[in-house]
Amino acid sequence: MTELSFKGKEFVYNHHLSVPFHPLVPHADKGIGDVALDGNLIIQGDNLKALKALMPMYAGKVDCIFIDLPYNTGNEGWAYNDNVNAPMIKEWLESNPIGIEDGLRHDKWYAMMWPRLKLLHELLDENGSLWVTIDDNEDHLLRQLLDEIFGRDGYITEIAWRHSDNSSNNVTQFSQDFNTVLVYSKNEYWAPNFLDSPEKRSHFTNPDNDPDGAWFDGNPVNNPAIRPTLQFDFAGPNDNMIKHPPNGWRWSKETMDENLLLANYGSRTMESELFGELI
Repeated sequence: MTELSFKGKEFVYNHHLSVPFHPLVPHADKGIGDVALDGNLIIQGDNLKALKALMPMYAGKVDCIFIDLPYNTGNEGWAYNDNVNAPMIKEWLESNPIGIEDGLRHDKWYAMMWPRLKLLHELLDENGSLWVTIDDNEDHLLRQLLDEIFGRDGYITEIAWRHSDNSSNNVTQFSQDFNTVLVYSKNEYWAPNFLDSPEKRSHFTNPDNDPDGAWFDGNPVNNPAIRPTLQFDFAGPNDNMIKHPPNGWRWSKETMDENLLLANYGSRTMESELFGELI
C-alpha cells in the first residue's frame, strides 16, 4: 500500500505513545449517583489527554466510536473555531517539533489528527467500528489517513449524510447539502447488527401455521436486467418442466433447487405459493 506522507509525520508518528497518562478527576456534584469511572462518563478537557486517560480501562474493549472531528474549514467565527489556528491547536502544535509556522494547513490538520486516531484505533475492540463525520474540505485526506492507520481492509463504507434541506445561494459552483460519514473497523469481516423493524414485516403472514413463523410469497423472476446465466429450465414439484421467464430467474440453479427441496419437504408447497402462474 502506498504510504501517506505529510510534513511533520516523523514527529507525530509515535506521539500517542509519549502522551503521559492523565488520571480522570471525578466531580461528584456534576454527576448522578455514585462516582464510577467504569460507567457512563462525560469528560471535559483536551481530547488527546482524555483518550489516553481511557486507555487503562478501555483499550481494545470499545465496540463503537462516533466522532465529529474538526472539519478544518478555516471558520473562526463560531464556538468551536474550526481552524488549525484555534488557540488549543496552536498550543499543541507549538509544543511539538512540527512548529506552528511549518507546513501547510492540511499538514497541520494531519499532524493534529494522527495521534488521536491512533489512540482511537487502540481503544477499539477487534470487532469494533469507528464512525467519523467530515465534509469535503478533508474527506479525501481523512480517507487516506484512516487507510494507513486501519489498513485498506478496515474500510467499511462511506455514508452520505444530508445535513441541510435548503440549497445555498451564496456558492458560485455547486450547493452541497451533505456531509460524509466514514466507517472503519479493525476487522475486515465486520458487519452491522441489522434492526428488525416490525413495520418492515407488516406484509408477512402465517396462514398455514408454519413453525418457522410468518412469511410472504417471493418473486422468483429476475427484473429488469437480462441474465443469460439465470435463464435455465428445470423440473418442477410435479416433474413438469418449468420454462424460465424472459429475463431469467432471480436466483442461481443451486438456490432454486434448494428452495424447491425445502418446499417439497417443508410445510409449504412451492408449486402454489412461489411459482403460481408460472407452473
